[in-house]
Amino acid sequence: MRLKRLVPLLATTGLLATALPLLAATQASAAPEPAYLRQKPAWQRCAGEGPAAYECATLKVPLDYRRPEGRTIDLAISRIRTARPTQRHGVMLFNPGGPGGSGLQDPLLMEELMPKDVRDRYDLIGFDPRGVGASTPVTCGLTEDEQNINRPFRPETYRADVAWARTVADKCRERSGDLIPHITTRNTARDMDTIRAVLGERKLSYVGYSYGTYLGAVYAQMFPQRTDRFVLDSGVDPQRIWRGMIQVWATEAEPAFDRWTRYAAERSAEFGLGTTPEAVSTTLWDLVARADREPIDYYGTKFTGTDIRASRAVFFYPAQASEFVRQLKAAAEGTPLPEGAKAPDLRRLVGGARSGEPQPAADNGTAVLWSVLCGDTGAWPRRPERYARDAAKDRAAYPLYGDMASNVKPCAFWDRPVEPATAMTVRADVLTVQNEWDSQTPLASGLGLHRALKGSRMALAAGGEGHGVYLIDATSCVNPVVNGYLTTGRLPASDVTCQNPPADRQRRLSRNPVEPPPFPSVPGPFLAS
Repeated sequence: MRLKRLVPLLATTGLLATALPLLAATQASAAPEPAYLRQKPAWQRCAGEGPAAYECATLKVPLDYRRPEGRTIDLAISRIRTARPTQRHGVMLFNPGGPGGSGLQDPLLMEELMPKDVRDRYDLIGFDPRGVGASTPVTCGLTEDEQNINRPFRPETYRADVAWARTVADKCRERSGDLIPHITTRNTARDMDTIRAVLGERKLSYVGYSYGTYLGAVYAQMFPQRTDRFVLDSGVDPQRIWRGMIQVWATEAEPAFDRWTRYAAERSAEFGLGTTPEAVSTTLWDLVARADREPIDYYGTKFTGTDIRASRAVFFYPAQASEFVRQLKAAAEGTPLPEGAKAPDLRRLVGGARSGEPQPAADNGTAVLWSVLCGDTGAWPRRPERYARDAAKDRAAYPLYGDMASNVKPCAFWDRPVEPATAMTVRADVLTVQNEWDSQTPLASGLGLHRALKGSRMALAAGGEGHGVYLIDATSCVNPVVNGYLTTGRLPASDVTCQNPPADRQRRLSRNPVEPPPFPSVPGPFLAS
């Protein structure tokens, strides 16, 4: 009997409400599984000098999941299987941050860093998110200057700032306009579920850092029944995507700056920056003004006042900031530095791109960055004058970075997003992890993620410095909490706040340079400024 002939009969017998869902379910169960879910990874040893157990494969995923049988793109994945199959719980996927970070090498890093009782329970899975590295990369053909997002607001140069933002948007549209609308967090979450499906897993476990926390949160909302043990480390606040996440760098840099001035003042005999916090602050702002008049030659690099302010992340590390400003002051005064002194590598303090990662185009990371930041949400203001007003106001309120954070961005001229941002309405029994003094995803942001994910627990390292916690800081007090959760699947009964021991990052860079952490590591703003 045809369905349309059956409907009136069911309605007259009062069975329509129960019968139609059954009919729909029968029809749905008969629908063939999409081809992309039926593929099997062709694993082979990854290129390079990695161990034989480190394998790579390439999947084909829909460019547009609304058209699953349409155009496909490459998705590069990697794995290291557990050496203890009898202890295996499932697969664990990783994301190192970004947007724009390559994750193919993550299994190698986690294989080395994870405790054995955790590592044995999982096949470790890495991937280059869509648009990144080996996964059908995007490019906008941007010059080095066009990739710079640290643009101070000045009325006399604002027209040039608007031209820059428009140029970036136009070049991205011209070079990769067929791909970029689909380089979004929601589509990357769909790719993650495709990885789960083709690996034959019922659920997915996950460790995501920085931007990877938002990616994990979106997955948990879209696929809650497939979300297993999720660790979201250094949280992005879903209510701030994405302009608010850039602006939080400005608001939270101010308390970090005040903390640094107190630290340096208490050690005035060592650093010579002033005996009171006010005096230390004056020293810094005098250097900014001087560098704006004439750049300071600092180890062969010309530092402007903008460069000093754009280094706002260093002030979350009081010891390193004190040494940096001491050396900068000496360079400005022409004072020779002590023999053997080394320039602080500011990028390494917040993580830097790892060697050996695919770089299909010099601007690949930046192209993915704007694709996601502009394509995830339509909340960006569209009128340039709004940015000018906000930047002027925020420079006065947050002098270190406020104008740069609120200045015009390419998203003002981007095409409208294909779909709206993800609402955080579904319960998510996941573990969020946070350092108290995180420069890229500050504590306010991490708390926002925790609040947004109902059912989540937070492990907070009080006194912890740095961007990224789990396994990055081997001494972090939250590592046992995370290890316990990944081993057993049991979340803490309540939120955990522990006191972090003094970190190696407190050492003076001139004597003990900080080694770059293995995670997170991407050329994006939620890692490095």
